[in-house]
Amino acid sequence: MKLKQQWLTAILIMFILLGAFLPLPYYIYRPGTADALNEVVEVENRDEQSETGDFHLVTVRGGRATLFQLIGSYFNPYHDIYHIEDVFPDGYDRDNYMRQQLLMMENSQQAAALLAFDLAGVDYDIDYEGVYVVDVIEDMPAAEFLDMGDKILAVEGEPVLDAEHLINIVDRYNVNDQLNFQVKRENDTFDATISLAPFTEDEDTFGIGIQLVTNREVNLSRNVSFYSGEIGGPSAGLVLTLELYDQLTAGDLTKGLKIAGTGEVDYEGNIGRIGGVDKKVIAADKEGCVIFFAPNEGGRDDSNYRVAKETAEAIGSDMKIIPVDTIDDALKYLENM
Repeated sequence: MKLKQQWLTAILIMFILLGAFLPLPYYIYRPGTADALNEVVEVENRDEQSETGDFHLVTVRGGRATLFQLIGSYFNPYHDIYHIEDVFPDGYDRDNYMRQQLLMMENSQQAAALLAFDLAGVDYDIDYEGVYVVDVIEDMPAAEFLDMGDKILAVEGEPVLDAEHLINIVDRYNVNDQLNFQVKRENDTFDATISLAPFTEDEDTFGIGIQLVTNREVNLSRNVSFYSGEIGGPSAGLVLTLELYDQLTAGDLTKGLKIAGTGEVDYEGNIGRIGGVDKKVIAADKEGCVIFFAPNEGGRDDSNYRVAKETAEAIGSDMKIIPVDTIDDALKYLENM
């Protein structure tokens, strides 16, 4: 009898270990963290009064599922379960994906800094040095010539200022036209002749099949340090801008409150849609944030704001969900709070 009990105990322990640690072919996205930005970004000689409250960067956590995690996530409406092949298909390069996400975060940080300095009336200089390739679309002409991380310096001999400028140059031409691209890869510069082709998803548009971020050399009159670690993607742009502006100006924009938000920001201050907003609302609520800014997207029915508001109501949160289309919307709300 004693031996039988030992076997049952051993089997139970093995089941627990397998259920807790053995990875299954599933991937789960769930609420992440809400991190105070005072510790993520720092402006030289920042206003110390901005320390009384906090702006929070919210994240979504993703990871390979174990059996116990899969069972728990099945019953949680705010955990998204995917088969691993849907997240990481054959040929997927995880290292390239992480590099792409970090490049997007870097571009988001730069846009936030320039916006905040503009709004605060603090000087800076910009030198434009072409654009970075952050993704290459398979089966499009660029895939034969370009890699992620390449810099496009000129098209048809015309120096490229930023991503919008490159798009405007390409729009002067037609499908099947061949254009000369001057490209820098690490320490080498080369020319590539690439044809224009229609996109599979929308044959009314055409290009060479790349995703871009502008390569700017920015010289700020006050040093800005970022400590975002391995956090990637563009969705922190809104709160980064608010935190930087708060540190650059006198007083406390947060009025001593915990404030979170999400949204990609462009160099004109427009706030764009992001993914996983429901999970970010939950992360902010757990951290005790009382205000959450979400992209309004011009009031569309399925906007991030609508989803965020529905999520807050569903979990019984008292957190105020505020719709924003521009950085000015957020600043006006905070200044009138």
